[in-house]
Amino acid sequence: MDTAKPRLDLLRSMTDEHVLRTLMRGARATRAEIAAATGISKPTISDSVRRLTAAGLLVDTGERTTGRGRVGSYYSLAPDVGAALVVEIAPRGVTGEAVDAFGAVLARTSVPLDRAAGEARTARALTEVAGALTGQVTGGLRVAVVSAADPVDRRTGALVHLPDAPFLVGTLAPVPLLAPLVDGPVLVDNDVNWAARAEMAVGGAADVGDFVYLHLGEGLGCAVVSDGEVRRGHGGLAGEIAHLYTPGPDGTAMPFTAVFAALGLRRPSSTAVDVDALRAAAAGDDALRAVLATAVCGVLLAAVSLVDPEIAVLGGEWGADLVPDVTGRLGTAARHVPVTAGRVAEPQLAGARADAVERLRAAIVARTR
Repeated sequence: MDTAKPRLDLLRSMTDEHVLRTLMRGARATRAEIAAATGISKPTISDSVRRLTAAGLLVDTGERTTGRGRVGSYYSLAPDVGAALVVEIAPRGVTGEAVDAFGAVLARTSVPLDRAAGEARTARALTEVAGALTGQVTGGLRVAVVSAADPVDRRTGALVHLPDAPFLVGTLAPVPLLAPLVDGPVLVDNDVNWAARAEMAVGGAADVGDFVYLHLGEGLGCAVVSDGEVRRGHGGLAGEIAHLYTPGPDGTAMPFTAVFAALGLRRPSSTAVDVDALRAAAAGDDALRAVLATAVCGVLLAAVSLVDPEIAVLGGEWGADLVPDVTGRLGTAARHVPVTAGRVAEPQLAGARADAVERLRAAIVARTR
């Protein structure tokens, strides 16, 4: 069996990947700059650039080096290599972005919703957003990443209906809705999981491989990160803490979500926490802050006992407000961890966007094989 050609094809494929990934880290580069960055010889890089240009993945920008020495041509990714679709499905509406391989947002659009939108209206909003973005990018949408403010079935990508969830969209299935508009795979995950990934990358849990991220907002959620991976559980429902028992206002154990009903801090005719009312009341009421901190500590202590995190990160609209109070109470427990505030703006979108960029880059590289 002649193994020379398969070996040569593999070497060419590896070189092409090095060239593409080097160009994905910057807007443009000459063949000499790519050779210097990769440590691969200039003739080998030149051959790769010719192949990738012929394949439509690279273009000569028309720009040339100046100064002494041989003139070099600048190359960049072709403008029609496509984009990634990033979508957030939240109570306020569906927001979508088209993102390029450099992580730049090429276009953004939104369709407003309310908490009673329901499955059919949310599905229409999702396809409307994706359809609008499809027409605004050259080369089409190659991959899609969706962040949803509901639990997500890890096998199907469909949203899961749980009792008392504040944002009810039934069993909305984004994957089949987006598949006709996206050339490649569609990945769906819970918004709290995406937020935890963002905090692990550049936020309050930067470079920490074992932590819990508690989302405290209109809804209540938790992401468990172990060995650098978000643990989603058998059905994707890990971290659904709304019905975890914790001390209530009178010290009696009750579901976490019921604490806010007992305090009168829910939105009318909803299980959603009234964030504005909570923040206003807690700002001048130490007793209320103590009740909230005690309830949050009950949730964190359960997490500490079960998954042994290094730290806990509090995010969401009012999570950071309680960091001092939670830290004080948690520090007296037999087992406790440092508590810090989330630092990333729109962490759910940031986490989904970062993943989408990596998947888009992988899809571009895969076209060379």
